[in-house]
Amino acid sequence: MISDKLLTGKHALVTGGSRGIGAAIARTLLSQGACVTLLGRNKESLCGTVQALKGLGGSGYELNYVVADITSSASVMAAFAQAVDVFGCIHILVNNAGQAHSAPFAKTDEVLWQQMLSVNLTGTFHCTQAALPSMLEAGWGRIVNVVSTAGLVGYSYVAAYCAAKHGVIGLTRALALELATKGITVNAVCPGYTETDIVKDAVANIVAKTQLSEDQAKAELAAHNPQKRLVEPDEVANAVAWLCLPGSAAMNGQALAVAGGEVM
Repeated sequence: MISDKLLTGKHALVTGGSRGIGAAIARTLLSQGACVTLLGRNKESLCGTVQALKGLGGSGYELNYVVADITSSASVMAAFAQAVDVFGCIHILVNNAGQAHSAPFAKTDEVLWQQMLSVNLTGTFHCTQAALPSMLEAGWGRIVNVVSTAGLVGYSYVAAYCAAKHGVIGLTRALALELATKGITVNAVCPGYTETDIVKDAVANIVAKTQLSEDQAKAELAAHNPQKRLVEPDEVANAVAWLCLPGSAAMNGQALAVAGGEVM
């Protein structure tokens, strides 16, 4: 893990921060000295994660949470205002919240299509717009979008999810150019199949629709990775944290695959 608390004095907001990759990112940023605000929809889950992370770090860890629905601009703006009231200017935004649902394209209705776009793409748009004023005022910022290898390549049966994630990559690149002289970088981290609830749901879906066991279904997903394993949340978190460091200022508009060589 990166050390030396290089993010002391910085305020990071992590969406989807109550579990999985989001919680791992929060833990890593805290270890670097940042104040961290977790954002999510479930207050109980957020409270539990805050208590768990505080228990790891002791009183020196500055940690808070806000509740919001990222598909709602008004909800996001109110939550970000609360976060600023507690820890001040937001210097780092990690857009980690997302959803994945699978369906053959012919059975992908407009409701599913819009849900994937709203959560994965529009939610990133809302949160980025809410965070930018603080960063522009400070003359320094880091925006990291946790995307997926689905933003870099195509996968069958998740057309809506792939379309949304490709959209986030496009947003990342466009905004990186727009902000390049403002002291703000915009990058994406694209995990392969990772040990998260989304993958657990995917495994359950495979088991329900095939004759495979849970272990066989997991192995089928792990087979996409040349290392023949699932990625760990901490591995994604370390990549995110590195992009947030002051010394990573030349990294801009990039989409880093954390996938064991699946995407080259």
